[in-house]
Amino acid sequence: MPNVVFVAPFLMEATLRFVEATADLPGVRLALVSQDSRIPPHIASKLAKHEVVPDALDAQRIADGVRRISKEIGPAGRLLGALEELQVPLGEVRDLLGIRGLGADAARNFRDKSRMKDVLSAAGVPCARHRPVSRVEDALAFADEVGFPVIVKPTAGSGSRNTFRVEDDARLREVFSWEKPSERRPTMLEEFIVGDEFSFDSVFLDGRIVWSSINHYDPSPLEVLEKPWIQWCVLLPREVDRPEYGNIRDVAQRALMALGMQPGLSHMEWFRRRDGSIAISEVGARPPGAQFTTLISYAHDTDFYRAWARLMVYDDFTPPPRPYAAGAAFLRAQGKGRIQAIHGLEEVRQALGGVMMEAKVPRRGEAPTGTYDGDGHVIVRHPDTELVKKALSMIVSTIRVELG
Repeated sequence: MPNVVFVAPFLMEATLRFVEATADLPGVRLALVSQDSRIPPHIASKLAKHEVVPDALDAQRIADGVRRISKEIGPAGRLLGALEELQVPLGEVRDLLGIRGLGADAARNFRDKSRMKDVLSAAGVPCARHRPVSRVEDALAFADEVGFPVIVKPTAGSGSRNTFRVEDDARLREVFSWEKPSERRPTMLEEFIVGDEFSFDSVFLDGRIVWSSINHYDPSPLEVLEKPWIQWCVLLPREVDRPEYGNIRDVAQRALMALGMQPGLSHMEWFRRRDGSIAISEVGARPPGAQFTTLISYAHDTDFYRAWARLMVYDDFTPPPRPYAAGAAFLRAQGKGRIQAIHGLEEVRQALGGVMMEAKVPRRGEAPTGTYDGDGHVIVRHPDTELVKKALSMIVSTIRVELG
């Protein structure tokens, strides 16, 4: 019976789905390391041990917790975690305790965006021109080299947080006055790529991609952050074997090999330029966020949380068929203040019927999140990709979350 330790600093809804999926694997003895002591009873009853630590993002604290767990239930055979910010600490603990999986060096290839692009460029994988900078003078020199606009982002960010499109010298100086980078914590500059943005989620096993999913963004997360009135949509087309997707599969395989991917599920963001060429934006060695794992589950009519758990514990994955297209419309509050009302939801329910799979809406009085994935979502699926696209368009033109 394998002993598995799952690290979950914050017991969010999606994280708990991964935890429960792992606990339900046959023959697994699961322990949890967290800084949160509040576990739903139905999940707590499935755990062999729950170790609470002061900081479950700190490698030393995680290692101490794993050691205490090992004294009670035996050595950990696998160490898991789904959060982006966890991947380097988990790699450090695996290296320290001799646990199989992605080590710290490879994890840094995925986490440090400047290092990532250096590795990809060295391997001949197309990506945006980039430069880590600690002085505004170096930032201005880079902008002069590649031309405005440029993208400014953290070297270890995720989810487009603290990411800006900068149009001129004055704005670049202004952004640097907020960010205050240093030699130890530089800021990342990238050329701005004009084109369509997608993501590519894939299962990597036995040194190759054995399954993949294409996800269309409408519009890009950065544009959504810049325009608070936009309600972001993600579309997973049913037809993932289209010829136009062939190039990204080849490029993704080379990218994951270069970065040192181990068996697991990765999330890659990429662009198709107007001339048809591809550029990799970022790659995460972990499951996707923003409801993507749920969307993939709906598109394949299977539970991808459980599929991920089996993959990570037993190196076992059977690619499922994809009978559906699926999509999510992310609801963003409009106005100022707190959430006062949700308009149009019942109209959408009646119009879409069985195409609408789930809806999560905020409660009145809640504060808006201000994030690109919004304050709630509606998920739809159908065998016809075009019908799903039309459903997403109807949702974002009908539902409105009102602030006041």
